[in-house]
Amino acid sequence: MIGVLQSGLLDSPYSLTEVRVLFELAHAERMETGELRALLGLDAGYLSRILTRFESDGLVERERSAADARKQLLRLTPAGAATFVGLDKRSAEEIERLLSGLPDGDQERLVASMATIRGLLAPEPGREPYVIRPPRTGDLGWVVYRHGELYSREYGWGTAFEQTVAKIVGDLDFSKDAGWIAEAGGERAGCVFYVRQDDTTAKLRMLLVEPSARGMGLGRRLVEECLRHAKAEGCRRITLWTRDCLVSARRIYQAAGFQLEKEEKGRENGIELTEQWWTRDL
Repeated sequence: MIGVLQSGLLDSPYSLTEVRVLFELAHAERMETGELRALLGLDAGYLSRILTRFESDGLVERERSAADARKQLLRLTPAGAATFVGLDKRSAEEIERLLSGLPDGDQERLVASMATIRGLLAPEPGREPYVIRPPRTGDLGWVVYRHGELYSREYGWGTAFEQTVAKIVGDLDFSKDAGWIAEAGGERAGCVFYVRQDDTTAKLRMLLVEPSARGMGLGRRLVEECLRHAKAEGCRRITLWTRDCLVSARRIYQAAGFQLEKEEKGRENGIELTEQWWTRDL
């Protein structure tokens, strides 16, 4: 589809490996031959033949290292740099051509999938495997839909619960309320909302983490974001409503410093449960 297995990459006389050599040299002022060979995992004889061809074409210059005469330093000539710029431009044009037929949403999915592959094969140390951002158009509908579907599947709650969530979402006023959507691999993976009650009190609402994202610390981070915002807004107290069967969520709340204030028996879709109200001073 993109021609990487053709004998000449991007309608050039050079193979994929040869163009990769040009790429590495274009991004380094000078590079020692052994370093280039180790970086690309190339056989010494194969790399030597590539460099000999590049020298014949006027693309590469070799010189002895001043620090160690046994080593050779490589760099592109002006003609080599110009050749790489032309190849790089054609590569960008080819990718643009391939993507131009995809709708914006599919392009975003493709880029996110590539990022997921890169993250799994070469994860960046210390980097969280998700992002947390404010809600965008379409997110609120997703919040209602995922609450309805997940809690129906996992706990047997019905349409009435989804309607409850829809009412909470419908009552949000982003002139005073706030929310956060978590994304993992370019897909929505969780949410939480801050709802202002009065001058000193707020509610934490609608914490949700997708099953595929559980175990990543995402719920904890969403709660932390909500608490940070509440403190910044000058709240002195934050409350939440949950149910005793939501064990993982309750552990997150307890770890964040919430304390059980009261509980009472309730029902959802004919299922008996215990309603709980938790609070935390800020």
